[in-house]
Amino acid sequence: MFAYIKGNLEEKASNYVVIDVSGIGYKIYMSETAIQNIGEINNLVKVHTYYYVREDNISIYGFLSNEELKMFELLLSVSGIGAKTAIVMLSNITPSSFALAVISNDISNLTKIPGIGAKSAQRIVLELKDKLKTEQAITETNETKTDIEKDNVSNEVIDALQILGYNRREINKVLEKIDVDNLKIEDAIKLALKELSK
Repeated sequence: MFAYIKGNLEEKASNYVVIDVSGIGYKIYMSETAIQNIGEINNLVKVHTYYYVREDNISIYGFLSNEELKMFELLLSVSGIGAKTAIVMLSNITPSSFALAVISNDISNLTKIPGIGAKSAQRIVLELKDKLKTEQAITETNETKTDIEKDNVSNEVIDALQILGYNRREINKVLEKIDVDNLKIEDAIKLALKELSK
């Protein structure tokens, strides 16, 4: 319903902010990290939003980047993961670290997040990896494969970015600008996300 909300920051609480837009105050739930980084009271701010509707709950969730929003949407698609758990995860792991944990089956890293046990972590990895495989199949059917041979690092970066919702064409274009071979996987993912958000 709302792609983003832009207005004056009126209030900051532990798990939400209030943004005034032309005299209307929007209560927007955010991660602790996002609230810390959003800016000062009375500043003009812009947050990407997700309009969350359930039978007993209608809420707006806010994010400082599209990557955070995409990670939130991915988490909601995992059975047993609700909005509150997804927000807690965003407070404890960056989108690039999350994508890396999924592609590398790093269950131990995910279980460090409050509220995420071994079973939940395994479900997140299983369901999101399966989703990635489906998206890859669609991509390979609909798009011409690149002639460039990708090494293991590049492949892991590609997988991580696809988990965060980017398509192969966008990713290949960005990887042409990045010297992936001389970077750690997470650093390459972060650099690619920076380029993709321009």
